[in-house]
Amino acid sequence: MDPNTHRGPEEYGEQGSPATPPAPAFGGAQGGSAGPARVVRLVSGPYLVTVNPVDGSEIEPCPPGERPAAPSRLDPQERAAAARAAAPPLPPGPAGFAGHETALEERTEDTERLVRLLSRGRSVRVTGPSGSGRTRLLDAVATVCGDLAPDGVVRLSGYHRTSTDLLYALFAAVYRAPQHRPERPEMLRMVAEIGAIVVLDDLEFGGAALDELLDATPECAFLIAATPDVAAPSAGSHLEEVFLGGIGRGACGRLLERAVDRPLTDDEEAWAADLWFESEGLPLRFVQAAALLRQYDRLRAGPGALDDGYGLFPEDGPDTADPAAEDAEPAERPEVPLPSLGEAAAPAPLLASRLTEAARETLRFAVALGGELPHQAHLPALTQDTHADAALGELLACGLITPAGGHYRLAATVQDQLTAAGYADGAPARAHTVAQHYAWWAGHPSVTPERAAAESDVALAAMGVLTGSRESGHASAAVLLARTAAPAFAAALHWSAWERSLRHGQEAARLAGEVAEEAYFHHELGVLALCTGSLDRARAELEASIGLRGVLSDRNGAVAGRRALALVTDRTRADSAAAATTALPQASGAASASRRDAPKEPAATPFDAASAAKLRKSRAEQTAQTLIARGASTTATTGVPAVTDSGAGAGKGVRRVFGGARRNVVAAGAGALLAAVLGTLVTIGATGGDDTPNDKVNTEQTTDDGDSSDLPAEQPATDSGLPPAGPGTSRPGTAGQSDRPSPSTSGPAPSGTPTDPGTGSADPTAGPTEPTGRPTSPTGRPTRPTHPPTDEPTDPTPTDEPTGPTPTDPTPTEDPTDKPTTQSPSQSASGPSAGSPSGTSPSGGGTPSDGTATSSGTESAPAA
Repeated sequence: MDPNTHRGPEEYGEQGSPATPPAPAFGGAQGGSAGPARVVRLVSGPYLVTVNPVDGSEIEPCPPGERPAAPSRLDPQERAAAARAAAPPLPPGPAGFAGHETALEERTEDTERLVRLLSRGRSVRVTGPSGSGRTRLLDAVATVCGDLAPDGVVRLSGYHRTSTDLLYALFAAVYRAPQHRPERPEMLRMVAEIGAIVVLDDLEFGGAALDELLDATPECAFLIAATPDVAAPSAGSHLEEVFLGGIGRGACGRLLERAVDRPLTDDEEAWAADLWFESEGLPLRFVQAAALLRQYDRLRAGPGALDDGYGLFPEDGPDTADPAAEDAEPAERPEVPLPSLGEAAAPAPLLASRLTEAARETLRFAVALGGELPHQAHLPALTQDTHADAALGELLACGLITPAGGHYRLAATVQDQLTAAGYADGAPARAHTVAQHYAWWAGHPSVTPERAAAESDVALAAMGVLTGSRESGHASAAVLLARTAAPAFAAALHWSAWERSLRHGQEAARLAGEVAEEAYFHHELGVLALCTGSLDRARAELEASIGLRGVLSDRNGAVAGRRALALVTDRTRADSAAAATTALPQASGAASASRRDAPKEPAATPFDAASAAKLRKSRAEQTAQTLIARGASTTATTGVPAVTDSGAGAGKGVRRVFGGARRNVVAAGAGALLAAVLGTLVTIGATGGDDTPNDKVNTEQTTDDGDSSDLPAEQPATDSGLPPAGPGTSRPGTAGQSDRPSPSTSGPAPSGTPTDPGTGSADPTAGPTEPTGRPTSPTGRPTRPTHPPTDEPTDPTPTDEPTGPTPTDPTPTEDPTDKPTTQSPSQSASGPSAGSPSGTSPSGGGTPSDGTATSSGTESAPAA
């Protein structure tokens, strides 16, 4: 019976029609009527990725019209079909004889306990050594628990998988989302809604990674199988632990009798008892022992006695047919002894020596690939034997291979036993053969990406062996295999295999000196990192790719790399702006809460509390504030309250200014810094002239004349044709006359308290505005000066904010002053000119309405 004539539609790359000629590369536009397009477009989060094996994958923001529909749940029939497709292939031959449908021994109580825990929604971890029957126990429990959860039973494999891989695999097993890989937050949201019994075999991680998997699926009950060398779960994971050991001596004897289909002899029972003591009752060891007994029976019975018609024990063969034994009479045939205990403890070499040549060659390929067994459809091409696909049944019946995900690998300790027996000789050459074959097969236009992804473990194993080999041509073969298989893994959304293949390809290209291929792998790694959100790694990989392609003058590849790098930059800025927008309102809210809890201060100032506190610290800063107000304080005064506010509105003010993009925050900070620098420069320039002569009033001194008007300090005069003669000074001369007339508002008069802008001289008969009282210390409320100027001008005492203006009727003076006289500053500032009908001077000070001097001891001239 030739198994090649009964292939399934998915084997040999067939899609229900004759295979088309092999394609030289993976980049064809269309592989024919049976194969999919080789350039695949898929959606990953906010990006549209075009898997292009020629120049590298292209990535761009996904247009609205390309957005996929929302994922929908699979029905039970679709889930069952997907589970059958993900299962390892069954070998030809009767199921029970191949050893994969045998009954469990002494596992009934364990099965009932696990079913009971899962029905209560508890997650269980089954821990047992390799060969203890963990996979068979999980199969039995999954069969019983098929109807316990709304989403059924989901079978997953943890072999070479991370927690992220398992979460996306669980998503793909329940939801229908073709060529769509959602972002992690969306995936976690949808996975959290899955209610299923998740059967997870061959788990390779524990601790925090396992906690992440369990926390992301609160509605799922997990049945996990792991070996004792895997990290234990954390104390807060709430996993039930079930330890699985060997089976009893009687169960081991029943397993042997059922396998050989006859009762055991006394010698065989003693041999089985010794083996049970040595192996601690592991079921796998007795499956291998049963294979030794079948071979023992075959040798005793003669050639052809055990021919089952499936090629497992051929009638004639170089290792089984003995011409001398055929011609001898049954009584004269030599007695075949039972295998020794040492051979039974390490039975792999003895079992392999009695198999067919195709099976032994298959074992050599598995040893060369680190234990990974190629799919049975590839065995005829690799071993050059058309019947080699039947070797899978031989190896499985002997217990030399075990399922691992969707394929098979060598069982525990078999790799070491066969390596010691010489099966590893020529391993690099066989790995090179596998790489060449898989490179051709993965590039075939009829092979779907999902079919190629199912063979990812074998392809990755071949890449790893060739990358570490230093023989000629091996690194180039690894580059070719990675270049061909990586786009298929990406299109199948098997991104962990995609990344591993790109890493192997990049290292092999570096060793082989293929710069163009190395640039390709760097570009693909950058695109992958951008899709997964690793922006720093994406930038490094893309920059390396652009640099290498610039050396090669590869314009198209460099343009694709720069486009991807621009997306990395945009994503980085967007994440930074989002982080700033998220953090600032929280800080503003905390600041508002702290201000509400703090004691309230006078709130009659537009400046914030911090600025007012700073103004009170030093007198020099107070002077600087008064002087800055003359020219530029209007802008500063109107700008600061928009940024900072006090009380309950502070959070809103901060949110208005800093709620935009990051550039707005930078601009606001730059403006604040510029204002502080300008204020510092003006302060330094204004306070540097304290040693001026006392016969003149300089710009740093203000006078509070008793009869001065309420001319504001911040508002300069608007109608002056003379150069400024110094604010707050009178021209020397006689007290009541001036040489030539000029407007009384010829210049601003600095004052500690700003007054009404645009106020001229008052009515001659009316006194100035009555002051509010004697100031004691700067407070939040506006105050007015009550002291007339003394003999020497003193520094002003500014308050926290300018006081409101007191409107009066502006009246120009009749006899303004013109030229300075020899009068001292105290005399010129003590009162108004004698001939001035207004009774005020430009100094802006004020006295009581009766014209008398205050208690300062300095009399000012009464108003005329």
